[in-house]
Amino acid sequence: MTVRPRLGIDLGGTKIEIAALDAAGRFVLRRRCATPQGDYAGTLAAVAALVARAEAELGQGGLPLGVGIPGSLSPLSGRVRNANSTALNGQPLREDLQRLLKRPVRLENDANCLALSEATDGAGAGAEVVFAAILGTGVGAGIAVRGQVLGGHNGVAGEWGHNPLPLATADELARPACWCGRAACLETWLSGPALARDHAQATGGLGQGAGGSAEAVIAALRAGDAAARASWSRYTGRLARALAGVINLLDPQVIVLGGGLSNVAELYTEVPALWAPHVFSDSVRTRLAPARHGDSSGVRGAAWLAGGDT
Repeated sequence: MTVRPRLGIDLGGTKIEIAALDAAGRFVLRRRCATPQGDYAGTLAAVAALVARAEAELGQGGLPLGVGIPGSLSPLSGRVRNANSTALNGQPLREDLQRLLKRPVRLENDANCLALSEATDGAGAGAEVVFAAILGTGVGAGIAVRGQVLGGHNGVAGEWGHNPLPLATADELARPACWCGRAACLETWLSGPALARDHAQATGGLGQGAGGSAEAVIAALRAGDAAARASWSRYTGRLARALAGVINLLDPQVIVLGGGLSNVAELYTEVPALWAPHVFSDSVRTRLAPARHGDSSGVRGAAWLAGGDT
């Protein structure tokens, strides 16, 4: 019997990517398009067009499909909530996609897709508990237990980015506002824009890399700039405190990082050296690792989510 490919879609704020995986997790097709900004109907049409094109190229229709989104489904209404791509919020996305595509659609938070991908055959393969965090334009996280996504009773398991920064210092009590309506969320401290903002504020907008991007701050750090080193030390200290709380709660074997900041190699030596004082244990064996599949992990996780058939 032949196992047909499974399709995954990563529905991001700037791009929509579709991929087809074979049973061994190899890509047999990848395509992407720009996300129609602020246009829900246009987003549905773009997804339907990507699926139709992919299935035409593969010569097979009705393939199993999973979709990762920057939000989650409300267990009360079944509609999208908590998406920073706000055009999705309040919409019956799963039902609309199932109607358009004429098949069941498995839909999950994009960080849950990252966790599933890395737990299946990535940096967390074989681990009982994998915590996967996205450190990018925003901050999110997902949890996989024994190779399965942990959704939670309220559907918010892994919503790490919208918890407050633990053990805030006096300098951190300014409580920056978050797009979600709360203040001092981890996203406002640990995202790429948050690193750039913190550095610009600390240097009055005049230091090397100030007023730029997280990438500019990292470049200044590696060039030996003292102000950038101080900003980076504040960032790694905050990340260590935040991840120590995860270890105390879930005690995962592996914490996997995705998103743009996950490419900064210094994280993987500096953060574990800082989190031990905040972990309620005499040793910390949890491993911190970059996503093995990089920025492909989200779409791969969506495809694994879809399951397969013969």
